[in-house]
Amino acid sequence: MREMAPSFTWGSVWLALTIVIGYRYRVGADWLNYLAQMEAIGGLSLGDILTKSDPGYGALNWLSVEMGWYIYGVNLICGGVFAFGLIAFCRTQPRPWLALSVAIPYLAIVVAMGYSRQGVALGLEMLGLIALSRGSTIEFVGWLALAATFHKSAIVVLPIAALAGARNRYLTIAWVAVVGVALYLQFLAKDVDYFYKNYIEAQYQSEGAMIRLLMNALPAALFLIWRKRFDFGHAQARLWTYFALLSLVMPFVVLASPSSTAVDRIALYLLPLQLVVFARWPDVVVNRGARGVQKEPIRRSSERFGSADKETSLILVSSVLLYYGIVEFVWLNFAKLSITWLPYRFYPLEDSF
Repeated sequence: MREMAPSFTWGSVWLALTIVIGYRYRVGADWLNYLAQMEAIGGLSLGDILTKSDPGYGALNWLSVEMGWYIYGVNLICGGVFAFGLIAFCRTQPRPWLALSVAIPYLAIVVAMGYSRQGVALGLEMLGLIALSRGSTIEFVGWLALAATFHKSAIVVLPIAALAGARNRYLTIAWVAVVGVALYLQFLAKDVDYFYKNYIEAQYQSEGAMIRLLMNALPAALFLIWRKRFDFGHAQARLWTYFALLSLVMPFVVLASPSSTAVDRIALYLLPLQLVVFARWPDVVVNRGARGVQKEPIRRSSERFGSADKETSLILVSSVLLYYGIVEFVWLNFAKLSITWLPYRFYPLEDSF
């Protein structure tokens, strides 16, 4: 019975996230764009859709139109996939509820509710990162390939699989490179001109991009400074070192790039680093290490710390929560496009008022 309780609790969280994300009504800056994509699918065959850009998302729209689920069917499934990946990833952290709290303000509210396709891609990426941290490069590549069918930009994460491989590194680099080229030709090659004209030549900008990149740079710096205290295994240490280095480079890239939007969207795939670092931060500061659950089972804080360490740990957890509370407050009140998320409207209740 005790073993069932955590699964039931996390299952309830998954259901709540799926419903809140999936049944949102006119929430997010791209709401009308997604409606237009669905309307464009009307009358097309599944075969036609699978030959177009982002076939996974297109097929999901086709299914929803055929079944009469409209945009809410698409959003529910996208929300469910994202939430499943997020919760699975959080549960591999030593403080899963803290990891989930870190994810809510931006990863869940902004990304999953605003960018449905990249929300799914991130959920699938997190499933891949779980596999990669356990040494399964093949599984990671499989999840990334599936993610690319929803948003082709997910392919940019693929080189990490080659770099982070712990065994048979040169062989891994070779076959991942072959798969990467195949995915590039399938998903990206035909759209390179489109991206160049609409992002680079048009100098498409995202307000607040630098702030979001610095939010990733902070945990990246903390990780690299206290890297040994994180007590990762070799494969995990290499994986998150590459994530941290990329996160530190991104603010400089955006300064040199003609399009901050392009850099901003690619940097979304580095967001899991925030969950990994801050879910371990209290343990790192009290110098106890923060090994992931892949190496040893999670123990209650009362088993890990003395009373003084527990107080320090509580202060650190509270500081992380306060930081992300401030992030949410600032975004809601000062971000230019946050108005498109406000007020949150729940579709099943729209006809009730």
